[in-house]
Amino acid sequence: MVRAYVLLTIEIGKVERVIEEIKAISGVVKADAVTGPYDAIVELEAADLGELTRKILHDIHNIDGVIDTTTAIVVETE
Repeated sequence: MVRAYVLLTIEIGKVERVIEEIKAISGVVKADAVTGPYDAIVELEAADLGELTRKILHDIHNIDGVIDTTTAIVVETE
């Protein structure tokens, strides 16, 4: 299992809709709007790195309103 946090930059006025669409993607554990340099943070799980990449590049990036993503893959957990 691979887990990552995906930080999103989203077009103004589209944050709520984008988050709702992201929540419908399989493997999304949590999706929240946040303040600061990013508009939303998504916790995402996948079977392997290939699946994780597909979810980000094909599912998240294709949502209207998503401008950019930054992905932080979890490398160590307690």
